[in-house]
Amino acid sequence: MIAQNWKEALGHQIPEERAQEIEVFAGQLELRRQNKLDEKVFAETRLRWGIYGQRYDNGQRYDGQKTQTLTYPSGGLTKGPNTLWDAPGMQRIKIPFGGLTPRQMEVLAELADEYSDGILHVTTRQDFQLHFVHLDDTPDLMRRLAAVGVTTQEACGNTVRNVTACPLSGVCHDEQFDVTPYAKAMAYFLLGHDDTQDFGRKFKTAFSGCEQHACGLLNIHDLGLLARTKEVDGEIKRGFTIFVGGGLGTIPHQAKVLTEFATEDEILPIAQAIARVFARLGEKRNRNRARLKFLVEQLGIEEFRRLVFEEREKLPHDDRWTAYLPDVPNFVETPVRPAVSLNGQVRPEGFEAWYKTNVYQQRQPGYVVVYVNLPLGDITSSQMFNLADIARAYSGDNVRTTVEQNMVLRWVSEADLPALYSELKAIGLAEPGINTIVDITACPGTDTCKLGIASSRGLAGELRQQLAAKLPTLPDAVKELKIKISGCFNSCGQHHIADIGFFGNSRRSGNYLVPHFQLVLGGKWQQNGGSYGLAVGAVPSKRVPEVLEAITQRFAQERQPAETFQDWITRLGKKEVKAMLEPFTRVPDHDLDPSYYSDWGDTREYSLGDIGVGECAGEVVSLFSMEIARAESTHFEGLLAIDEGKYAKADELAYRAMLLAARALVRTSYLDVPDIPDKIIDEFRTRFYDTKLFFDPFAGGKFAQYLFQRHENPPTNPDADSARKLVEEAQLFIEAVHTCEAKVNGSIIGSIGS
Repeated sequence: MIAQNWKEALGHQIPEERAQEIEVFAGQLELRRQNKLDEKVFAETRLRWGIYGQRYDNGQRYDGQKTQTLTYPSGGLTKGPNTLWDAPGMQRIKIPFGGLTPRQMEVLAELADEYSDGILHVTTRQDFQLHFVHLDDTPDLMRRLAAVGVTTQEACGNTVRNVTACPLSGVCHDEQFDVTPYAKAMAYFLLGHDDTQDFGRKFKTAFSGCEQHACGLLNIHDLGLLARTKEVDGEIKRGFTIFVGGGLGTIPHQAKVLTEFATEDEILPIAQAIARVFARLGEKRNRNRARLKFLVEQLGIEEFRRLVFEEREKLPHDDRWTAYLPDVPNFVETPVRPAVSLNGQVRPEGFEAWYKTNVYQQRQPGYVVVYVNLPLGDITSSQMFNLADIARAYSGDNVRTTVEQNMVLRWVSEADLPALYSELKAIGLAEPGINTIVDITACPGTDTCKLGIASSRGLAGELRQQLAAKLPTLPDAVKELKIKISGCFNSCGQHHIADIGFFGNSRRSGNYLVPHFQLVLGGKWQQNGGSYGLAVGAVPSKRVPEVLEAITQRFAQERQPAETFQDWITRLGKKEVKAMLEPFTRVPDHDLDPSYYSDWGDTREYSLGDIGVGECAGEVVSLFSMEIARAESTHFEGLLAIDEGKYAKADELAYRAMLLAARALVRTSYLDVPDIPDKIIDEFRTRFYDTKLFFDPFAGGKFAQYLFQRHENPPTNPDADSARKLVEEAQLFIEAVHTCEAKVNGSIIGSIGS
């Protein structure tokens, strides 16, 4: 565990840029506490740092009309009415391409122990989530993650979400090449990038090394990159087919090909160009149509392609586009144990069933990938501590999460499998069934999501338990089916691309509500989410296991040799499917069987009273509002520095606050101004000061002079008086920027991007 004085112990390990960003967030947190920062702006800010409000249910119900006592894992605080500060929320943690080291795993376990409820949840975007985290704890949590190279920045909100990639990248038999270094480069290039800060909704990116498997799920992403090679002048070149406009949600869209082959040196500038087109033309008012898929649909792929490549030609050069490429040929993962065959090893009880489903033979002889099966995507902090030790011994720094909410240990020597299995079994992580019907994906549903209608996790747990008991006797065709469950129609559980999908809804029976699940059949998981299933009818939640049994039994009996589930459903036809479901749709009267009127894992009578406003993307907040909030937060840090007697720091922060405010104003008319003081000053002077747009009739132009004078004549040794004076001047300058923006906003909107 980390020493008590961990702030000092970790301080030197946090990259300066990350440390400053976290301090800015901490300042905004305090400003909001003092009611000096607009709630909408702060809501988008905290979402961009991965912090959601969450629902309180299943023993943690929270009614905003009442005062209750809640117990918090981080200290047993007692809070009153439901406000931002009262009830802990969810903290999402970004894990680009799912890559983890044992040390990072240990820190995640520590945070789950100290700030959460002792459970880490793996998401369908290879992230981790901690629930019941108090808002006041988040800056310290972020610092501890940053010290081991992990961030929560832009894990939520209207931003570029975690960049995902196949967990078998680099060891897969079918891939063109290892996409890991490209996914990592994309993740950190887009993180906090100026051109990704003005979206109307979230933006999801994925990489895949091959076309036929599902590990990357390119077809359901805003931006998907599929590894390709091409012979050019007798030389094999690496590149990618780039897909755009995919997505699930309430209305799923298949991604379309933007370009069949983009060379490896072009993928970052093309992604940047896509982001700029999306920011400029994407919907901002109606969030239900604000994803990239709707823009591609509206414009058509030909016009969207033209705009993207036109934008690409206008981009200012950025060395980061290719800075990582010289290291790509040298990217290797180092095993910790030599490759030795499994032959002759004593195999413990249960090993064979686990080996059959949970072990993948790498293309490198003698090495395997071991899948760690996490029911419902959950792993306890104790299990994570132990798994870190196991990984260190057998896999090294080669651990990844998967989009199916599991984890993998890569580069395991075959000879070590019996010992590794025994150690996993000892900590409850050796369940077989990976990539089988038992391996069910589920979103949080009514457990913690404000939009949850039915208990997706409760249903998934019940189905998993029933299926696991009979897995050995199931026909192979049934074993291979995919089940995915969402608590509402938003498809966070990816029900559209499952063989058998479910999403939560409700129906009324007399004076009562009954939890139901809509059945979705015929989705295609393979070929990167190759096709989407269709809803065929709703059944009561408590009858879903019977429905599943009826469908799978009939499929096993009627399928023709080599016939897929999708083909069988098509052959069966919707009319026959509907007739098959009909006996399961009836709901008995409440007095005859009240069990139908409660949900899985919840003894209370079912109600929609807990549903609230979802925070998946938050409200759309203007780019100026977000950037001026950073200026105000930096100014607040300057005030704190004065109280601490750190006058040089206060002077620098006040100057930085004015620069940020000036840049926020400039970017309303010129998006490409770099974060370089001389450039900001030049653009601010030309566009706003010389034109007298930035001009207060009572003060003339003196507020601008505060910035100019500090820029041209920085003090050599600021004292208390000079620092205090500059902090006060910075406050006046920021207020003047607000006034200027409000005055000219309507007249300059048309020139954005000029």
